[in-house]
Amino acid sequence: MLSACGGSGDDESPTIIEPPQVIYPDFTDVTASGGDTTTYDAGNSGHGFSTPSPNLSDSDLELHLEGDANFEISFTTAPNAEHPELDGLGPVFNNADCNSCHQRDGRNSTPFLAADETRVKLGSDAGIFLRISKTPDEECITPTADNDYCAPIAVPDFGGQLFHRGVLKARADWQDNAFGGQADVYLSYERSTVTYSDGTSVELKKPLFEVENPYDAPGETKQSANVTSNLLQDDVLMGWRNGMPVFGLGLLEAIPEADILALADENDANDDGISGRPNWVFDAIKDRNGDETPVSLGRFGWKANTPSVRVQSLGALRGDIGITNPLFPDESVVGTSLHDSYLTRTGFVDTGSDENGAPEADQAFSDAVVFYAETLAVPARRNVDDSDVREGARLFTQVNCSGCHTPSFTTKTVGDIGGIEIIDSLKGQVIYPFTDMLLHDMGDDLADGRPDFLANGNEWRTRPLWGLGLTQTVNPQAGFLHDGRAATVEEAILWHGGEASNSKEAFMALTKAERDQLVSFLMSL
Repeated sequence: MLSACGGSGDDESPTIIEPPQVIYPDFTDVTASGGDTTTYDAGNSGHGFSTPSPNLSDSDLELHLEGDANFEISFTTAPNAEHPELDGLGPVFNNADCNSCHQRDGRNSTPFLAADETRVKLGSDAGIFLRISKTPDEECITPTADNDYCAPIAVPDFGGQLFHRGVLKARADWQDNAFGGQADVYLSYERSTVTYSDGTSVELKKPLFEVENPYDAPGETKQSANVTSNLLQDDVLMGWRNGMPVFGLGLLEAIPEADILALADENDANDDGISGRPNWVFDAIKDRNGDETPVSLGRFGWKANTPSVRVQSLGALRGDIGITNPLFPDESVVGTSLHDSYLTRTGFVDTGSDENGAPEADQAFSDAVVFYAETLAVPARRNVDDSDVREGARLFTQVNCSGCHTPSFTTKTVGDIGGIEIIDSLKGQVIYPFTDMLLHDMGDDLADGRPDFLANGNEWRTRPLWGLGLTQTVNPQAGFLHDGRAATVEEAILWHGGEASNSKEAFMALTKAERDQLVSFLMSL
């Protein structure tokens, strides 16, 4: 017994086995997600996404606040003699102001179905809309002028976006003090259940949509005996789009292009199952400036289908609201039967120009609203000392969420964003957006089947995760993913497929405590 206790009289000491040292990722303790643009005042505020970057100069802050006011403006039908600066809405549109799709600069509310409803008609409270296009004859590989740079093919007499709302008398068949858009859109949900090996289950819901009563064939549906509407043809593709948060966008545009392209692995050369690739898209700014090849790296939109904050913001101003601007001076529906009929029947001055023949939003308005979106602060991370959050950071890397959600970049120090020289506040910032800005095949369950430039129907851009934990603090009714289907971060993970299948399966194989830890980390962002 003495020998067993080490008392044999020799000089050897008992062996002490140290527990293995836990190594946490470099980003575990980071709080300044946006570098010097980070705000520490967001906390649990409902306005946690609405703070100007704290490092703006006095003049830049003044322009930001001007843009903030423009972002909140609710536009009216033309003509508005008392406030002509507010008119020009529509004549068909999705919402009357920016804030309705980006509530408090975050996500919009997911449409709600009451207990006795099987579907709901999208109305004025919907921050979600449908992209539409024709099925291409073949996959577009190389953007050129001859193939319209692989842009989605517009639906004849409708365009590339479905506008479910309209101003008074926008439709010829709704003239008696009635409002109607290009068509009626209805939403319902298909529900399913995912069960973990430990018996815990999670209910998932998938949005389904039905389009009825198009303006070119009133009363028709896909089930009509003789479908004549251009919109309801079998080769028309449709995909839900949910409003995104708008903070930190200038920083994402300031990530050097080479750093994004360095992450691309289109042929999965490292055999990790992940093959992110860039989207190359038509750039309206380059086209306006006479560039022979007006194509740029796509950075924004759910399929990385826009190249800059300026193109994204002013495209939405013209598209979602119907407000023309210097970059997009023509109405989205110009030349369609609906617009021509509206002008003829009403005599309203709503051709997309103001009384001086200029676009409805002038250059100063446009510049300010773009600058606002470029310079909103990124909220700081929270609870970084919490042991569950720290373990969650380790698990985030262990299950390879970081394979697509690249933690960190450093923004460029020279050059421009959106054709304007980059401001000092955005230069050289070490940021933690957790995105690679690339396209990934996310599987059939998330697919909308609709190509967008080089993105195919299964591909989506990796969403930045910064600010994720404040999403439902800013808007309690917000959902996650491109169509708002996920009510929780856990549900969003469970919808991942395709290139993310291995990570999802690794997440599902964790214990419940570990799954909760990983979610705790995500909620700290």
